Amino acid sequence: MRDQAVPRAVIILVGIAGAVVVLFGIREVASVVGPLVLALVLVIAVAPVRRWLDGKNAPVWLQVTVPFLIVLLVLLGMAGILTISATELASLLSTYAGEFQRLLADAQSWAITHGVSNEVIDKARHSFDPDRILGLAQSLLGSVIGVLSALFLVVVLLLAMCLDAPMTSKILADGEGSRPQLVTALAEFAHRTRRYLIVSTVFGLLSAILDVVALSLLDVPLPLLWGVLALIANYIPNIGFVISLLPPALLALLAGGVQTMVFVIAAYVAINVVTQSFILPKFLGDAVGFSTTMTFISLLVWTFVLGPLGAILAIPLSLLTRALLVDSDPSAKWAQALLSGKLTGR
Repeated sequence: MRDQAVPRAVIILVGIAGAVVVLFGIREVASVVGPLVLALVLVIAVAPVRRWLDGKNAPVWLQVTVPFLIVLLVLLGMAGILTISATELASLLSTYAGEFQRLLADAQSWAITHGVSNEVIDKARHSFDPDRILGLAQSLLGSVIGVLSALFLVVVLLLAMCLDAPMTSKILADGEGSRPQLVTALAEFAHRTRRYLIVSTVFGLLSAILDVVALSLLDVPLPLLWGVLALIANYIPNIGFVISLLPPALLALLAGGVQTMVFVIAAYVAINVVTQSFILPKFLGDAVGFSTTMTFISLLVWTFVLGPLGAILAIPLSLLTRALLVDSDPSAKWAQALLSGKLTGR
């Protein structure tokens, strides 16, 4: 008698249950998994440098040292800029409490002249607590700096992975004979991750430079900080633009008034919406092979699991998951089409 096939509904439910258990398990050790994945992505990013040195017959110690120093300098430079700017921001925000109260009083006067009831005005004033509103920028910067607070662990993991990279590359090459599909999937993961980083970095730098110029012309304090924030937020799909806009817009309101805030919002919309909403999605979609829906779902899931670092690493984490579970399975062509939103050839 033939064995009865397992119902598809049971397979789906077991798969969902297993995914939930794994994700909650990863969430419990997020302080380790986040830096680990970040170090892996950084090693993948500088892998072409190591291969170039290998092609030039450079000694192994040089193949390890040069990529490691490149990433280390980038991390330290970014951490230094954020730390110095955040310190300046903390001291700057305390000087705007009086300005915030004046803006609230002006808004109240405007509302009264337009027939808004005192009850509605009082509720609005209680909702806009100055300490809470001014703390938004500090909280956001705290999250970004919190991503870099595990810098020591990232550096240690980065050094270990750089040391193992030459041998790992040879092991993967030797595995092509026995596990060709898996090796190809991992190679494609690395390739797409580098393409994602290149595309996001190019567009992020372009947007950040233009943002800094616009903020400098409008005399908004700490334009360099907001430029770095715009670059980092560019790695966060879909909502990165909003995250990068809120702090400088709020500071522009306090420093220069409503007109300056409107100009900042208009400048950001003109710069970022054109690049990130019209141009970037085309290049990014081709680079990572994910549909818009899957990109947004990736952002939600990995932010829930790993916090702010999960938002930055959402695409690389999803690419790794896809490589291990979908691309390495020859029978999962339909799943590849579902994830990418494009039909694949049979």
